[in-house]
Amino acid sequence: MRAIASEHGRAVRSGGEAWLSGRRTAWMLLALLAAAPAAIGRAPITVSTDGHGDYRSVQAAVDAAVASGAAATIRIRAGNYREVVDIPAGAPPLHLLGDDVRNTLIVFDNHASRRNPQTGQPFGTSGSATVFVRADDFIAERLTFANDAGPVGQAVAVAVIGTRVAFRDVRFLGRQDTLYTQGKSGLSYFRDCYIEDTVDFVFGAGTALFENCELHSVGDGYVTAAATPEGAAYGYVFRSCRLTAAPGVKRVYLGRPWREHAQVAILDSQLGTHIAPEGWHDWGKPERQNTAIYIEAGNTGSGAANARRVPWSRQLQQVPVDAFDRTRILGAWEPFE
Repeated sequence: MRAIASEHGRAVRSGGEAWLSGRRTAWMLLALLAAAPAAIGRAPITVSTDGHGDYRSVQAAVDAAVASGAAATIRIRAGNYREVVDIPAGAPPLHLLGDDVRNTLIVFDNHASRRNPQTGQPFGTSGSATVFVRADDFIAERLTFANDAGPVGQAVAVAVIGTRVAFRDVRFLGRQDTLYTQGKSGLSYFRDCYIEDTVDFVFGAGTALFENCELHSVGDGYVTAAATPEGAAYGYVFRSCRLTAAPGVKRVYLGRPWREHAQVAILDSQLGTHIAPEGWHDWGKPERQNTAIYIEAGNTGSGAANARRVPWSRQLQQVPVDAFDRTRILGAWEPFE
């Protein structure tokens, strides 16, 4: 009987220790979840012009998210937000989500020659943006970003300085230098987007992949002005895109090299009649013909005819297998998967 009692005691103690161990594990998990910086189960921060959200301005919501140090979704209700928005370097991962692309608008009208009231100096191109994305791991969806300064020269809608920056179902509206991929080591991805401009729609040094996007010309000009760093594997890659134009637009070049090693590839896309037969321009710097890498393959439409393309561009019969695959360009980063 003593032996049975002893065994029973050991079993009770063992069971009690297991129960306590389980309780400790549960408490530890609860503590970890409470301390986790990720926004697990957090309600989105809401922005609304009518005062029914957490904030009336997008920048106020961004500031709150940055102060919290936690990843956040910022839900932006339909409305016209006339402000400059700056996502600072070091901000936690942020996701800006609009109600819908047509009715959720962030817009301002700074431009390169306007004087910054804080410094008394012109904003310059790099300081003229409506939205600055300086942080990494940023996503925007169902929004319009615009610079409505008009035909006054460089006036940026969005400047992308960070890396792993993604946009889906987003409109970018401007008249010159609308989308600036400023960061030399930046990687950005655009899916199902619309970009409207006249001169240098997309310009800068970063690597960017555009899939199923429309680039709409509202005046004669240039679609790209790449400044790809020497040795970069990719510059701008457009896949399954559409290049369209407003009535009366007759001569648009696919690109011109802002810097010596500009890289642009336009693949499996539809090119309208507004595309200049030469396709590409050297910016009046013939020496850049030797270093720029301009590739076309698998394109359709009257603007894709390549009989009169400049001889220093590369016209491929088909896209090399996997050479411009999404995973090859973006690596393991899958912002919308």
